Amino acid sequence: MSEQSLPPILRYFEFTHLPPHLQAVSMPFSELAHRLNTMLPPGPELSVALRKLLESKDAAVRAALDLPKES
Repeated sequence: MSEQSLPPILRYFEFTHLPPHLQAVSMPFSELAHRLNTMLPPGPELSVALRKLLESKDAAVRAALDLPKES
């Protein structure tokens, strides 16, 4: 799949703008989202899989906000 034909939802898996401790949480979700997009055919089930993965990523990043800060 070319860069131009990527599903728009993949932009929400970007993580480089996050602080390093949140990047570490977000990056595996991004990698999986891109892998699924490559492995699976386009269609409603891929869309659902990516949307639910995004929901999981968002929850994990929010949970990481409650981690104690390292000094």
